[in-house]
Amino acid sequence: MNSLNLALVEDDPEVRGLLSNYLSRQPDLNLVLVCASAEQFLAELPDALPPDVVLLDLGLPGMSGLEALPLIKQRLPRTDVIVQTVFEDPDRIYLALSRGASGYLLKSTPLAQMPQAIREVANGGSTLSPSVARRVLAHFKPAPSQHPAGLSPREQQVFEALVDGLADKEIARRLDLGLETVHTYVKNVYHKLHVSGRIELLSRAARGQL
Repeated sequence: MNSLNLALVEDDPEVRGLLSNYLSRQPDLNLVLVCASAEQFLAELPDALPPDVVLLDLGLPGMSGLEALPLIKQRLPRTDVIVQTVFEDPDRIYLALSRGASGYLLKSTPLAQMPQAIREVANGGSTLSPSVARRVLAHFKPAPSQHPAGLSPREQQVFEALVDGLADKEIARRLDLGLETVHTYVKNVYHKLHVSGRIELLSRAARGQL
């Protein structure tokens, strides 16, 4: 498994320490930069290995995460940014995604789920906390009934669960399927609908484009 270079921007020393200690112990994650502010990150970036993924807090002192996002994407166009925050209001979610975030996770996300979320984004997917996905849908007021062509009956059920904002484990419980089976169905849905991941699927569903 190829190692992923990871950067962390978090002002809370307790959260920063917890995340950095846990993530640095993952064999396939290489923590190349840990910063307390966006300004520090941008200043130290030239001397560090370019990160594949940046975990970015929004509520930073000085330059906010939302202000930093377009600057990070400009400096690192191939780097994915996962926002990690306590904020789940639609305006911040929309701004973060529109400014280039590949994921939006709440700080209540269990540590054990973080490595997989990072890997998923680095592999071209996206990651959203379930409650964030539901707020995205509510904000854009998606069409209540959608039946994309080409999906099998089971894939249609998985699609509807994704649109409902369910995580893979919740889909498994709803449909009484194994988790690996759900992963396969989700990948098939993404492939057939020509979307890169949850964020694009939710955005296009919200606009009636599926």
